[in-house]
Amino acid sequence: MKVISVFNQKGGVGKTTTNINLCSYLAMKGYKILTIDIDPQGNTTSGLGIDKSNIDKSIYDVITNDSPLKDVILKSQLIENLYVAPSTLELAGAEIEIIEMKNRESILKNKINELNSEYDYVFIDCPPSLGLLTLNSLCVSSSVLIPIQAEFYALEGVGQLVNTIQLVKKSLNKRIYVEGVILTMFDNRTKLSNEVCKEVNKYFENKVYKTTIPRNIRLAEAPSFGLPILLYDDKCKGAECYDKLSEEFLTRQEG
Repeated sequence: MKVISVFNQKGGVGKTTTNINLCSYLAMKGYKILTIDIDPQGNTTSGLGIDKSNIDKSIYDVITNDSPLKDVILKSQLIENLYVAPSTLELAGAEIEIIEMKNRESILKNKINELNSEYDYVFIDCPPSLGLLTLNSLCVSSSVLIPIQAEFYALEGVGQLVNTIQLVKKSLNKRIYVEGVILTMFDNRTKLSNEVCKEVNKYFENKVYKTTIPRNIRLAEAPSFGLPILLYDDKCKGAECYDKLSEEFLTRQEG
């Protein structure tokens, strides 16, 4: 069971869109996927058609109330093989509640270890910040998937992000590494997108996925209907790119 954090401390870079759609395509291809929504905004939860007002228990209960992770996991009603540990707004207060706890950065790690490898991949949708929730995700993860927006401020904060991963590697999780970097909101017709692509490739080298994700209106619309792109419009450019990204991800796993 491989655990992967989808993380960038910059907001609005396509992190949740990538998490939802990569998980959906991998599940559709027959892999048993769990996605853990540890972002208080809960966009992965609602983007996969789960009504947050009807949730009995969420990842908040796992982090603060010692509930077993398996007690909060929901089977997706949309896609076979896809499971979700949902988030609600309650999670926003969790960092304050756990600050005095012993081994507070390892809470999620202990809970995931109880699952006994029953999933092929676990993807954690992290909040766009470097707080305790993100730290919990990085402590349990084998690797980090980094979506980077192909825009002017793209590389701002990347050094800090990489530095955070290195600090976690040094003190809390020696095996963590960068799984890959995905360029999102990419437009190959513009000079800016191509320049950002060049800089990101220079910085991360072979970690950058060849598949880029374009700006796409259908991708932007899909979450408001609580659907991944493969169920909203599987013929649009955004869907084709996420399908291709899932194939490239799997090829890299074999390599």
